[in-house]
Amino acid sequence: MCAEHYLEVKNLKKHFPVKTNFFGQTLSWLKAVDGVDFHLNRGETMGLVGESGCGKSTLGRLIINLLTPTEGGVYFENQNIYDLRGSEQKRLRRKMQIIFQDPYGSLNPRMNIGDIIAEPLYIHGLAQGMGAKKRVRQLLDYVGLSSYHASRYPHEFSGGQRQRVGIARALAVNPELIVCDEPVSALDVSIQSQVLNLLEDLQNELGLTYLFIAHGLNVVKHVSDRVGVMYLGKIMEITDSQELYGNPLHPYTRALLSAIPIPDPGLRRQRIILKGDVMSPIDPPKGCRFCARCPDAFDLCRDREPELVEYSVGHHVACHKVRRDAAG
Repeated sequence: MCAEHYLEVKNLKKHFPVKTNFFGQTLSWLKAVDGVDFHLNRGETMGLVGESGCGKSTLGRLIINLLTPTEGGVYFENQNIYDLRGSEQKRLRRKMQIIFQDPYGSLNPRMNIGDIIAEPLYIHGLAQGMGAKKRVRQLLDYVGLSSYHASRYPHEFSGGQRQRVGIARALAVNPELIVCDEPVSALDVSIQSQVLNLLEDLQNELGLTYLFIAHGLNVVKHVSDRVGVMYLGKIMEITDSQELYGNPLHPYTRALLSAIPIPDPGLRRQRIILKGDVMSPIDPPKGCRFCARCPDAFDLCRDREPELVEYSVGHHVACHKVRRDAAG
């Protein structure tokens, strides 16, 4: 493992059993995450994008050990997080937190905001009594809420305010790495920019590292240092943000970029319309996962799965056509 990598994901897989026989033996598996490799550097934001069902959220939960992998490892500061037990695992929980996608379902409606934010402090023994209340007021101030909000309940807040509470809860234990699982997808567009700006300000102030999961490339464009594009449990392309938007190589990445709206009505972008349906993750094809919808697919794509290959510094792509074109 490279010493400079803060976190490294190696051949990570998560397969869920979906069909068993009379004897309880598994007959088929849903391959939500099926061999993912990437790394995160300290203090950076990596965007992870893809269509619904591609495995992004499952990957995020694997990285913070909310799910147990079928195979592979996640190495945080050179240590495999799945080898940790007891107090070591509890210490890891303080360093890695998550902001959930649904600001309505992720907050306990029976608890007031102060208790929701203070709960991690009690669990990890970081503060009690007046110390916890003081920390809650500080966290509310961090995310742009007032101290009097602590006595209110989740149903009294808007979606954007609830997501701010979720961010405050994630910050309570002073984490280093936060997985942002589509934190703005359930919010109004006008509120999305506020939450994105808040996350960016917190990163600059607290030195946080983000894995930012989103549906589309337009959301992560301005917040990510690097971007990974995921499709049906696999990373299709991963590179520096400017490189990805300026020189996309994978056909799926180009299709996603073509769907980004242009605010100027005088400008037109050629839209790439993908035909066919997304293959089932229960029975993916033996070749490229994207070949059934790819306009550039040829015989090799249907017969052999492409490897994630580096074509320029830091620009990795899993595509037979890109490899063929690079070879001349």
